[in-house]
Amino acid sequence: FAGLADVSISEDIPVEGEITVPVGSHSPDEDYSTLDEPVRDTILRDLKAVGKKFVHVMYPKKSSTLLRDWDLWGPLVLCVSLALMLQGGSADSKDDGGPQFAEVFVIIWFGAVVITLNSKLLGGTISFFQSLCVLGYCILPLTVAMLVCRLVLLAGSGTVSFIIRLIVVAAMFGWSTLASTAFLADSQPPNRKALVVYPISLFYFVISWMILTFTPQ
Repeated sequence: FAGLADVSISEDIPVEGEITVPVGSHSPDEDYSTLDEPVRDTILRDLKAVGKKFVHVMYPKKSSTLLRDWDLWGPLVLCVSLALMLQGGSADSKDDGGPQFAEVFVIIWFGAVVITLNSKLLGGTISFFQSLCVLGYCILPLTVAMLVCRLVLLAGSGTVSFIIRLIVVAAMFGWSTLASTAFLADSQPPNRKALVVYPISLFYFVISWMILTFTPQ
């Protein structure tokens, strides 16, 4: 993870992954909006923007600025995917795991909202939804860890399986934490960064613990 500390917010560098209307000539005869744009072009443009944000999370050094053009589509997809993979994994679950889906969904979104409010109260310079966007997209490594753990569990649930899952989850926990703090830390007052990093680490630790302790029924 060397080099993540160099990621900083710069107002001079354009952000990739904009979900905006393509800008071209602004002549009166060429007014353009999403109402005039084909649905296919709109969907492809938005998917491309979401994909670029995923790249920023997996390789945060490649992005030298915050994800200013926020969206919640990516975090929603990741949250639903993670909740679906985790449902039915509780040892005391008596049904098909439906309530567990709700538990995971609420934990993720409630935790992200609490961290965002904490960041704003500490004097953060980014908006509420920008912080939610970053926290949500940075769940991507943990979602990958959940997928790997489910594949490992197909081969068995012995000691070797647990060690492999522990290594994968620990690595992805570190990646999620470092990626999110790389984007959010510089938006906080220098003397309060630790107060922002700690709840972020705790948030991803709780998700990591749910993944590590998952046992299919």
